[in-house]
Amino acid sequence: MRVCAREREISSRNPSEAVTETSARARGAIYPTNMATIPTSTRFTDEYQLYEELGKGAFSIVRRCVKKSTGQEYAAKIINTKKLTARDHQKLEREARICRLLKHPNIVRLHDSISEEGFHYLVFDLVTGGELFEDIVAREYYSEADASHCINQILESVSHIHQHDIVHRDLKPENLLLASKMKGAAVKLADFGLAIEVQGDQQAWFGFAGTPGYLSPEVLRKDPYGKPVDIWACGVILYILLVGYPPFWDEDQHKLYQQIKAGAYDFPSPEWDTVTPEAKNLINQMLTINPAKRITADQALKHPWVCQRSTVASMMHRQETVECLRKFNARRKLKGAILTTMLVSRNFSVGRQHTSPAAPTTSTAALAQEACKSLLNKKSDGVKEPQTTVVHNPADGVKGSMESCNTTEEEDMKGRKARKQEIIKITEQLIEAINNGDFEAYTRICDPGLTSFEPEALGNLVEGMDFHKFYFENLLSKNSKPVHTTILNPHVHLIGEDAACIAYIRLTQYIDSQGRPRSCQSEETRVWHRRDSKWLNVHFHCSGAPAAPLQ
Repeated sequence: MRVCAREREISSRNPSEAVTETSARARGAIYPTNMATIPTSTRFTDEYQLYEELGKGAFSIVRRCVKKSTGQEYAAKIINTKKLTARDHQKLEREARICRLLKHPNIVRLHDSISEEGFHYLVFDLVTGGELFEDIVAREYYSEADASHCINQILESVSHIHQHDIVHRDLKPENLLLASKMKGAAVKLADFGLAIEVQGDQQAWFGFAGTPGYLSPEVLRKDPYGKPVDIWACGVILYILLVGYPPFWDEDQHKLYQQIKAGAYDFPSPEWDTVTPEAKNLINQMLTINPAKRITADQALKHPWVCQRSTVASMMHRQETVECLRKFNARRKLKGAILTTMLVSRNFSVGRQHTSPAAPTTSTAALAQEACKSLLNKKSDGVKEPQTTVVHNPADGVKGSMESCNTTEEEDMKGRKARKQEIIKITEQLIEAINNGDFEAYTRICDPGLTSFEPEALGNLVEGMDFHKFYFENLLSKNSKPVHTTILNPHVHLIGEDAACIAYIRLTQYIDSQGRPRSCQSEETRVWHRRDSKWLNVHFHCSGAPAAPLQ
């Protein structure tokens, strides 16, 4: 069950660092209204009954709840306010103030906000349909007309917030959800954590915030900006809706920004040959470099491709778009899982800093950026993708002692090298357990909630061990033929002391059913997390054909 909640870590940093924000569905999109005005005498448990957990973040959990007086279901985000700074509280108050204003069928709605000692409860729409982009790839039929219907609902939500002088600033696929799993369910815009209040069409500099692939040229130029930044992001989203990959992409973020500032996108063959000229025209008007000349949300809603879709938009099924979008989604999910691990690791690191201020520290944000740049931006499956939300915040971050860091540099390097070898070794042990069909050994090395993307799951996210257990019991344990696996070019990225990512090529040699020697390879990534001095595999991603006998 999916909810609109999105867990965001909001923390002061060095101005030269970019704050990474997880895409995990447990991030909170809605926060309390002005806490000074919220009565703390009303206890959440008096009015609501809590049920199963729907998601978890660094500072909160999300659980289904039912209002006792009406029986209505909601999603309750429970925030541990003891871990928030005064600055964090200000951000939460602003977000809730904005959410209180917005009441629209295409926007996730905040219903209640209750404070108790040490915790804050936010009660909002229970959104069960998951992400729009995930729903699209599960459809048997998807056409240009369907894309038109999607962007129509997105533009309706943007028009509403702009009428209330609100700019979202972080429009992207992760923030577009479906109200339910029913066919034709409404698209709902979520996550107003970066939203700002503006004065009409006034342009001003509100800070550098958003997601790189969706940032507008004026934000990258650090020019005054306003409502048109949301329209630019809508243009990027529409481009993806039509072909399954974004208009701007580069492994190097600087080059990506240069592309965006120059408006350097095109409509390459063959995928764009079947898209109508009207759809391309709307994209061009949305991706206009000059914000003053960029189409508005209300104008876009009147565009023929949107308001006359039955006669203007093509009804042809776009299978290639669905396939590209499936890979695009898988890459986004992988990135989200890795960033969640990094965020948790950072929180552990910060906790150690508070208890031992004299100890030398390493910037987890820097490690996160390094890991993302070298691991996640590889085009291992040929899919173009944007990067994760970044916010440049004012400084009051933790400052490490350069002198103490220098004195321990050699020790630190040795320790890091040893941990990298440890990750390679535990990965080899896990693959050996697979080759031997030893499910017991496999479960000892994997987290019970292991998530994975692998060819056998046809691009779907697999959670838990049942999916893997089936293959162990029915295939791997019965395979008497020899299997040999070699890990090629392993690259380990340490994230703090208790998390790591390893990317490698897995070469598998085996004997087929006809007794002939065979080999195959796959590109794999595993995310490891150390708990109680034990490394556990928490996420796995495989690109390429299924390895023999199984991933």
